Amino acid sequence: MVNPLAVAVLGVLLLALVTVAAVRVPRTGPPPSRAAQRRALAELPDEQVARGRAFTAARRPPFYLSMLVSAAVVAALGLTPAGARVVEAVAGAVGGHWLAAAVLGGLVVVFIVQFAGLPLAAWRHRITVRHGLSEQSWRAWAGDVLKAYAVTAVLGALLLAGFFTVARLFPQWWWAVAATGAAAVVVLLSFVFPVLVEPVFNRFTSMPAGGLRDELMALAARDGLPVRDVLVADASRRTRAVNAYVSGLGPTRRIVVYDTLLAQVPPDQVVSVVAHELAHAKHRDVATGTMLGALGAAAAVVAIALLGGWQPLLRAAGVDSVTEPAAVALLLAVVTVVGLAAGPAQAWFSRRIEARADAHALALTGDADAFAAMQARLAAINLSDPDPPRVEHLLFASHPSTVQRIAAARAHVRKG
Repeated sequence: MVNPLAVAVLGVLLLALVTVAAVRVPRTGPPPSRAAQRRALAELPDEQVARGRAFTAARRPPFYLSMLVSAAVVAALGLTPAGARVVEAVAGAVGGHWLAAAVLGGLVVVFIVQFAGLPLAAWRHRITVRHGLSEQSWRAWAGDVLKAYAVTAVLGALLLAGFFTVARLFPQWWWAVAATGAAAVVVLLSFVFPVLVEPVFNRFTSMPAGGLRDELMALAARDGLPVRDVLVADASRRTRAVNAYVSGLGPTRRIVVYDTLLAQVPPDQVVSVVAHELAHAKHRDVATGTMLGALGAAAAVVAIALLGGWQPLLRAAGVDSVTEPAAVALLLAVVTVVGLAAGPAQAWFSRRIEARADAHALALTGDADAFAAMQARLAAINLSDPDPPRVEHLLFASHPSTVQRIAAARAHVRKG
């Protein structure tokens, strides 16, 4: 029987999600015309364009295969009794305790999916090394994979234990408590991730005193976002790709730049990159993403509760309820489907936010030439396709394309 209160709560959450998106996601104009994009493309060396497209084409098969394999394995486990049998086998091995079955059985299901995709992840790494984007050895790559698995195990264990404990303690209202908890976890992770997880993969040191550090600190102050420090991350031990971001809030706010960025990009272009990242802090884009993520997580839990009353789905998975540990694979299948369905919308939101950050950087620095040169250089270093196929861009791209960003910089100059 459908729970009318859960339906009402889901409607409220979806309305709140749409409202936050409408208020917080910027209403940017249309991207530059195709003619302007073609002119921007003509500015780039033919060799750079060819290398970016070759790298993208090489990565395309493992990318799509990875999506296909993950979806197939999740479906095989969650939409058949196979996943329930895995959890039950683990439960038998640990004495049948419900919490051990939920946590250990759930982690086994999760890692079956991850291990299925491991050969494709290795294929992607081989491609990045062959094309010169990464110099990371197989040993170092394996170490990062194990670190990622460790983080997944810790977070997964906490989430599984929390969900099934709530379901056991509140059999009638578990969906409401779990939805609240899911939203709280999203908010917590947005604060905890930079502090606890980032140092697992990178070491950070303060940028030495000098002109660039002073300029970045002054840039942040001019933007009304004083920072505590400018840190350098040792990304070069894994990749040649470049990046920067602003992390922390208030007195803990700091600018983080990859050492690869400092090694490969002139100072004026580093300033342009950091100005873009300051825009995200200025407009509280992390807070926007956190709010959308929290509401989305809560809505997903309520939707799962409603789906949990659909008997054909439960029979297909070989379980009686979504609140029993054997239903872990079914829950993973539902979450995967929701994530795939929401992906294009998330990409669309992200592109709008990134376009606003670009405009902010252009206004803050007043240096459109450095911005355009920086976009061209980033595409060359990261081996990006500067003008990707339209459908792929709409479905997956989190940023405007390189030619769109260069064309926007040229338009900024014309507007004066």
